[in-house]
Amino acid sequence: MGQADVVVIGMGPGGEHVASSLAGAGLSVVGVDRRLVGGECPYYGCVPTKMMVRAAGLLAEGGRVPQLAGSSTVRGDWSVVAQRIREQATDNWDDKVAVDRFTATGGRFLRGAATLTGRNEVLVTDDDGTEHRLTASRAIVINAGTEPAVPPIPGLAETPYWTNRDAVRLEELPRSLAVLGGGAIGVEFAQVFARFGVAVTVVEAQPRLLALEEPEAGELLAKVLESEGVTVHTGAKVAGVSHSSDGFSLDLGGTAVTAEKLLVATGRRTELAKLGVGAIGVDEQARFLEVDERLRVTDGVWAVGDITGKGAFTHTSMYQADVAIADILGRDGPPADYRAMPRVTFTDPEVGAVGLTEGQAREWGISVRTGSTDLAASSRGWIHGAGNEGLIKVVEDADRGVLVGATAMGPAGGEILGALAVAVHGEVPIARLKSMIYAYPTFHRAISSALADLS
Repeated sequence: MGQADVVVIGMGPGGEHVASSLAGAGLSVVGVDRRLVGGECPYYGCVPTKMMVRAAGLLAEGGRVPQLAGSSTVRGDWSVVAQRIREQATDNWDDKVAVDRFTATGGRFLRGAATLTGRNEVLVTDDDGTEHRLTASRAIVINAGTEPAVPPIPGLAETPYWTNRDAVRLEELPRSLAVLGGGAIGVEFAQVFARFGVAVTVVEAQPRLLALEEPEAGELLAKVLESEGVTVHTGAKVAGVSHSSDGFSLDLGGTAVTAEKLLVATGRRTELAKLGVGAIGVDEQARFLEVDERLRVTDGVWAVGDITGKGAFTHTSMYQADVAIADILGRDGPPADYRAMPRVTFTDPEVGAVGLTEGQAREWGISVRTGSTDLAASSRGWIHGAGNEGLIKVVEDADRGVLVGATAMGPAGGEILGALAVAVHGEVPIARLKSMIYAYPTFHRAISSALADLS
């Protein structure tokens, strides 16, 4: 294993794409990962959780039949979901297929924990404690990912709390669940488990759910979750956490939240010190690896994915991978451009967003105009009926007459977002967007109403 053209540390979606592509281009590549090849997404993130969302959505739709189509009786069975995740999504958390997919390109795989020991040197320690020293003559690519972040709340570390990895592997559901964190991961799990009959309480320290998105989206989502029986506490500081045979208790400073289980969904963190980035002249206490527009950290070292701080999304990692691949191979190509980074929270309603929120645009000193519309009041929303909650909001740079951000929340929020992402990425003039023909009756037709509301 000692010599290679390229060493890729972390074989998540972006790292695997880099490693496979460079091996396919004829370079000698060693891919290293201490966990499963494919990363968080296929085993503990996007894929299995969206299977959960799909199943929970079917239960919700079945329950809406009496309002629109007759009568129905719906009964959830979590074992069906658990089996699908175990057998179809994760191969029982076995990455043999992914490893074989990579090695078929000509790459070599080494399982173990990687530490940088120089600008072109990597030390890998496998599960047996055996050390392997690798030298990369052309490039080291870091795709080490992130770990669940656990806040320093008194008592929490001593309890058997769950992270997303535990929640995805559940074979049986608890009677009650407290979710610490009202970001995308927290609210997705909260709604899924509530729809399967779990008594769920969400505790969020920020003033609203989805604090990084438009306020209107977080406020509407809270109303929807509460209508489904979820208890939502926002602006809630947790003073302490305790656990006993009766379950968990969260002290909210005068109010106690109790539940059988606790899911901690308070974000992600890097482990730069463990990675040994000091060996390449990088501050090991930094939150993320700073990269340039070609994803270079320093001479001979590139980074892609969550560890760059440009967005903890699979699509960000894959996008960055293509930029890094081109640079390593000496090919021309556009530099990384994050202006139109899309993101979707897969609740019901879905919350799709791209670019800047209104608040972010104002912080950047942009001359802002906004427009919005109630998706439920659109023709398609009225036809859709039950489950039609949503909105579309657009953020314009009034000086340039182009969109710099947008939010699409609704039954197909992530799909509506596609048109808005093109508008932001392509800097399509507002006048041109207003003159478009929007198909009737569709959800995306409401974009024209939001544009007409710009003020």
